Amino acid sequence: MRLFDLAELVRLPAALTVPGDTLAGAASARWPLGRRTAALPVASVCLYWAGMALNDYADRNLDSVERPERPIPSGRVTPRQALAVAGGLTAAGLAISVAAGGRRALRVAAPLAATVWAYDLALKRTRFGPAAMAAARGLDVLLGAGGSRSAGLPAAAVAGHTAGVTALSRGEVHGTSRAVAAAAVGATAAAAALAALPRDHEGFAARSGTEPFVLTGAVLAGTYAVTVGRAQAAAVGRPDAATVREATGAGIRGLIPLQAALTARAGAVGLAGALLAAGPVAKLASRVVSPT
Repeated sequence: MRLFDLAELVRLPAALTVPGDTLAGAASARWPLGRRTAALPVASVCLYWAGMALNDYADRNLDSVERPERPIPSGRVTPRQALAVAGGLTAAGLAISVAAGGRRALRVAAPLAATVWAYDLALKRTRFGPAAMAAARGLDVLLGAGGSRSAGLPAAAVAGHTAGVTALSRGEVHGTSRAVAAAAVGATAAAAALAALPRDHEGFAARSGTEPFVLTGAVLAGTYAVTVGRAQAAAVGRPDAATVREATGAGIRGLIPLQAALTARAGAVGLAGALLAAGPVAKLASRVVSPT
């Protein structure tokens, strides 16, 4: 297995959309694990990559018909190698979580890992698939917060966005319905509204909407809504496979401005700006390795 094959198996560029989950959660919970919080995005990426490898392992027979160019059906990666990568990355993600946050982080990381495996091996093609994927991303936000309830709003925003993108992505090969595409637009609008809600550093509603972090969060939420919503609206008008793939890619990359908006509204404006820098990199990298 070559390094490029491994990168394609785990959808390497898509990992740039992952660290913002835990960082948004940590910012909302006022950095409960201190400097150890910096390790949790690494754990999150490991679990995400594990899910991508497991996805291709579970879909290997279907991909041999619909996407024969993928690593496993093309023969560049064996099913046993993909399963080993998924298992190794899951173990690494759990180990890093424990090292960073002890039992407190493990209480979130363990169900997150279980949800990832359940989604890929059992729930993906059922009606519960989008909800399971949404739960995984919501748990990812809570991982950064050490399970704190103060990260409930950003977790809900990321989970809602993920549910819409996941439901829409099911039409990447054969197209989707206008109703599914419209539901994705609605999920994007709801996530943007949550990200734009003012909140001060102590976690309560801000008394004024003029604070810099409030304005920054609102601007970023609007940017997210326009970029993702526009692509999804195109799928409403033309729900064919090609348009759905474009909308799905926009939705995956759109997590970055959403995460930045949630981080800014918690007062971490500088970190929000750093997260945004990952957007152009992810877009460029996706031209080499597909994130979907």
